[in-house]
Amino acid sequence: MKIGVFTTLLSNLPFEEALKYFKSLDIEMVEIGCGGYPGNAHADPERLLSDSGELENFKSLIKNYDVEISALSCHGNPVHPQKDTAKEFDTVIRNTILLAEKLGIHQINTFSGCPGDYEGAKYPNWVTCPWPDDFGKILDWQWNEVLIPYWKDTVKFAKDHGVDKIAFELHPGFCVYNTDSLLKIRNAVGPEIGANFDPSHLIWQGMEPVAVIRALGDAIFHFHAKDTKVDKYNTAVNGVLDVKPYSDEINRSWIFRSLGYGNDYSYWKDMISNLRLVGYDYALSIEHEDSLMSQGEGLETAVKFLKDVIIRESPAEMWWA
Repeated sequence: MKIGVFTTLLSNLPFEEALKYFKSLDIEMVEIGCGGYPGNAHADPERLLSDSGELENFKSLIKNYDVEISALSCHGNPVHPQKDTAKEFDTVIRNTILLAEKLGIHQINTFSGCPGDYEGAKYPNWVTCPWPDDFGKILDWQWNEVLIPYWKDTVKFAKDHGVDKIAFELHPGFCVYNTDSLLKIRNAVGPEIGANFDPSHLIWQGMEPVAVIRALGDAIFHFHAKDTKVDKYNTAVNGVLDVKPYSDEINRSWIFRSLGYGNDYSYWKDMISNLRLVGYDYALSIEHEDSLMSQGEGLETAVKFLKDVIIRESPAEMWWA
């Protein structure tokens, strides 16, 4: 496994300055935002695809700073009920796939998306309960008429351009947000669909990351090193379905934390060990969204923590057995 970072953390800096800083922290892999919600401050696919000189400069920066691209990320909602919005996200995803092809990258990260509840809807409708029966009808329409057909078509496009891994971040608000929904779309569309495993989104839903790791196995394509702290007092009053602004930390049921400030070493060592048990040996990509810490302190804290829990070397022979 290798320590990585989601470079959108430093979208305020030119790409070379960000790479220089990441390299000083011994970061080995970079996950680069290419549009959608993460923005494209460090890699604009449309520009890089249309300007060979810009593309070569981009490749040179990656080579000069001796880092590896773990994935190109283009999180968005390509099945948004507003057609113009959906088209914008779909274009970003397809351009990111084309850029990945140019860079020799075989993986992108994104969201599954979430449609509305009928063809003329204006906003997405995230269904989380089976009753009243209306919700089941909405789910059936979303999945069978919109979500599965869209991703079958997009996976074909991706495979035609050398991208054989599309990793969905399991995130509330989108159709794929937990273990069952990820496996459901993977079974319907194909093995090219997998997980960008972010434990921070699982923890506040009440899920146990180690159990999810074991359930997903080789469907885990990428990993976000990000933690969550559940506030037991606020949760005891209001539960975990919290719509308060992220900035209202003291009143929220949970907040994102840098590694070590949500759960301890034992918790993370168990998670890393189980990643190894299911055969995952790729990026541990730090996504820093801790609102109690600066960009630098949050990242440096996470890197230091990961260095103490990561497993780098292949296991030794069982000489004792």
